[in-house]
Amino acid sequence: MSEHNEDTEKEKKSNEKTTNNYSEQEEIEESDMEKIRKYLAQKLRLFDSSNNNEQNNPQKVLRDLSIDGIADYIKEKENCKIITMAGAGISTSAGIPDFRSPTSGLYHNLEKYNLPHPQAIFELDFFLENPEPFFMLARELLPDDGFKPTPSHYFIRLLWEKGLLLRHYTQNIDTLERVAGLPSEKLVEAHGTFHTGRCLKCRAPYTLPWMKEQIFKNVIPKCEECNEGIVKPDIVFFGEMLPERFHYLADRDFVQADLLIIMGSSLIVQPFASLVDRVRPNCPRLLINKEKVGTQDRLSRLLGLRHGLMFDTHSNGGRDVAWLGDCDIGCQLLADKLGWGDELKDLIKREYERLNRE
Repeated sequence: MSEHNEDTEKEKKSNEKTTNNYSEQEEIEESDMEKIRKYLAQKLRLFDSSNNNEQNNPQKVLRDLSIDGIADYIKEKENCKIITMAGAGISTSAGIPDFRSPTSGLYHNLEKYNLPHPQAIFELDFFLENPEPFFMLARELLPDDGFKPTPSHYFIRLLWEKGLLLRHYTQNIDTLERVAGLPSEKLVEAHGTFHTGRCLKCRAPYTLPWMKEQIFKNVIPKCEECNEGIVKPDIVFFGEMLPERFHYLADRDFVQADLLIIMGSSLIVQPFASLVDRVRPNCPRLLINKEKVGTQDRLSRLLGLRHGLMFDTHSNGGRDVAWLGDCDIGCQLLADKLGWGDELKDLIKREYERLNRE
């Protein structure tokens, strides 16, 4: 009997030890996960550690997760600071192809340039070796009579005219924001622009009209200063750094934003796509696009990171809205709900008349 009691006591102690080991292991794993979260928060800025309480206990941001909810928010938010982010989708109605559409996208229609792969046309090493395909493409992207900005571009300008636009960040290189009348101080051309160019050898600057003149002569633009270097438009090729202006202003703008509007972007290309995570946790985000993009992945949910858009849920305070459809229609709809519909139509009509005269 005593032997049995002794064995039972040993088994009890063994079970307690095992339980303690499991508990210690769980604490270690939880501690390791917290370390990972803190590291990602600090190094990758996927969320602000200073806003942990706000993130853990999110308050409802929008009355309704719809474009109506966004319109009400803008009307009620005093001095609402709005950042807009745009991709190729806001320029397609102007006749400029996007990059990734299966049949009409730019990458799908580059066979005639005899490239090793579609992206090569925007790779610096390939350009230095063979610039001709890029300038052949440039003739298509820069027609002699020019493209007209779309209603989406003029909606952004209207935000500026009403004093609501903090900054416009664009992936596009087509300069249509400038043509639409958006001032350069409100514009961040994240992937560069055709608006200016530089000699790759001596860095002499050149203007778009000069470059267009050379391009439409079917010659590769050569520097008139050093007579050696190729003049490349100031667009960011694969292998080049994004403009310093992008990094400088992104650090300052997104923490101030009261609303983020994303239009016509696949939110695939980094670091542009990650900008959506740099606004505060209580900042609403509206996506106007043909499909939902930039959504939160499973790893981010597991790690508890504020990374990616979270539609149709109040778990993040109910701040993300997706309006699916054509960007121009979405922008006009939002303008209508804000009471600016006729004003936007008049602006477009007036600007098109001016561009036709010029």
